[in-house]
Amino acid sequence: MNAFLNKVKRADSPFYSWLKKIAVSLTAPKVFPVPGFLRPPLRLLYEVHFGIITCWHTFANLVYFYPLFHARCESIGKNVAIDRMPFVTGPVRISIGAGVWLGGNIQISSARDFGAPQLIIEDNAQVNWNVMISVNRQVVIEEYARISWNCTISDNDGHPRAADLRARNAPLDPRDIRPVRICKHAWIGNGAHIMKGVTVGAGAVVAANSVVICDVPPYSLALGNPAEIVIRNYGKPSKAAVA
Repeated sequence: MNAFLNKVKRADSPFYSWLKKIAVSLTAPKVFPVPGFLRPPLRLLYEVHFGIITCWHTFANLVYFYPLFHARCESIGKNVAIDRMPFVTGPVRISIGAGVWLGGNIQISSARDFGAPQLIIEDNAQVNWNVMISVNRQVVIEEYARISWNCTISDNDGHPRAADLRARNAPLDPRDIRPVRICKHAWIGNGAHIMKGVTVGAGAVVAANSVVICDVPPYSLALGNPAEIVIRNYGKPSKAAVA
């Protein structure tokens, strides 16, 4: 079979070339232009399609997903919005403030219990889609902080440093678990990794796909792998009243 497929991929003969064209047409069919008179009704159908999906998800959130997630949290404030129910494993205690927005496919895990691990998301913070949070001690996301999509926040390495201990699936050393704090008004760009023991200062910005292994001062821009402070006094409030 492998030899046959290789001949088709290489189009070794007119026959195999013909088979390759058929395979390509089936796996990547070309889209035919839509006649002009069909565009208006199809556009309406497009909007109706996604409108029904949106209404269904809103209904499911209100009557099913939100109550289940509410029951999983230690506390939850008013006006919390979720796109999809976060997936939570382990003994982590979750506290969510008022006005928080949570995107879909958020994963919150806590593999070990070192003194009641806590995830605290304070008022008006936002956590976007596909964010993974690993908390074995404490992760705090303060007011108005923004976590973009595909980010990872972890207060631990997930495994021991020593190779022999990893091979034995030994538990983490408590000394290698250090709290993480994302301070108010901070912005974490998409794909960024915030590692154990890090504090991202108030109003600081972490650039996309950066790996942060040390503290980021307030109102500064961190960039790179590992992240370095490239600009200070960055993004300060437009009004002195905003902290």
